[in-house]
Amino acid sequence: MIFRATDLAGAYVVDLERSEDERGFFARTFCAREFQTHGLKAHFVQCSTSFNKTKGTLRGMHYQAAPHEEAKLVRCTMGSIFDVIIDLCPQSPTFTQHFAVELSAANRRMLYIPEGFAHGFQTLEDNTEVFYQMSEFFVPDCARGIRWNDQAFDIRWPDDVRTISMRDQQYPNFKA
Repeated sequence: MIFRATDLAGAYVVDLERSEDERGFFARTFCAREFQTHGLKAHFVQCSTSFNKTKGTLRGMHYQAAPHEEAKLVRCTMGSIFDVIIDLCPQSPTFTQHFAVELSAANRRMLYIPEGFAHGFQTLEDNTEVFYQMSEFFVPDCARGIRWNDQAFDIRWPDDVRTISMRDQQYPNFKA
């Protein structure tokens, strides 16, 4: 795997290191040792899939509050997404900054999201599926979110939002 640090403290884009031949290619999508070498969580306790029917679907910005903060490894397995993270760690040098990357089935890229970050995405095509690995179990009482269009972050979503849950629409603006 090839780890590229983002502009946000502790967040990485992870690309596959392919071994190719006439059959196609083989690549590791996770290795605890390599994650640990980069100082990343290497223990995932839960995996989830998000299937999204229509282009323009927006999910986010979600996070889990202490004491159940979670790191995530996110990959788009079908279609493509504009994936966004926001650093919500007050002690971080990149506090309140965001980072965005396109994840797609074609580029097979992953995004490692540290604890204390909000995460969301917008689908760039119909029938998009996203696979998540999480370092903590989901705890409903710790589930939180902030508004996807909060002016404090100035995220430039690539498309009009066509589908968004009522819950995501009603999250509050961020308060430091």
